[in-house]
Amino acid sequence: MSDTYSEEQLLPLSGIQHFAFCERQWGLIHLEQQWKENLKTAEGHILHERVHDPDYKESRVGVVSARSLPLKSYSLGLAGVADLVEFIPLSDENDSAGVLLPGRKGRYQPVPVEYKRGKPKKDDRDAVQLCAQAICLEEMMSMQIEYGYLFYGQTQHRFEVVFDHKLRQRVESLAKSMHDSYEAGYTPIARKGVKCGLCSMENICLPKMMRKTRSVEVYLKEMLSEANLEIEM
Repeated sequence: MSDTYSEEQLLPLSGIQHFAFCERQWGLIHLEQQWKENLKTAEGHILHERVHDPDYKESRVGVVSARSLPLKSYSLGLAGVADLVEFIPLSDENDSAGVLLPGRKGRYQPVPVEYKRGKPKKDDRDAVQLCAQAICLEEMMSMQIEYGYLFYGQTQHRFEVVFDHKLRQRVESLAKSMHDSYEAGYTPIARKGVKCGLCSMENICLPKMMRKTRSVEVYLKEMLSEANLEIEM
């Protein structure tokens, strides 16, 4: 991947999950700097506080775990922090691949792990966030990462995510749309749907009110358009 964005243009990587879930939610948080907690988001923060400890590293069965690892991708224009990156030791026949770790022999394969409070989603919002982290690691370490894991607090289970071509294209498309919206300073309009009830921002977003406001705007534009036509005639 070639560099596309400058350091000053980097957007929060965590925002790609918001954007994938609802573009308006992303705009309210990242453009208008609005946020509202609910029980689910509070529980999520507690979980991440336990996970994020930049000074904590552990080694188990040869696996080196690094928490709160800074990430950056100039091709996506995103920067953030990984909950956990596990470095898996490679076998002798594959020791030409992977990365070297200070003070350790051999090479290691990095595998990102993202922690979520709930359970697996029906959409891809968690997968795109994890894949974006992998793309950052690939850029930073000049290597390929084929998979990662999503750990859900409600199930206490890891789910493997394969970073295939389709998912990578989805991440690239979302990242570009995020930058386009950010540069335009445009918060997308609300679109009432089932997922609105899952969002802590619903009372700020006011999807029902926005829909009515939109209808008035359309009506006024139509009236003005007809008035102009009558004047021209």
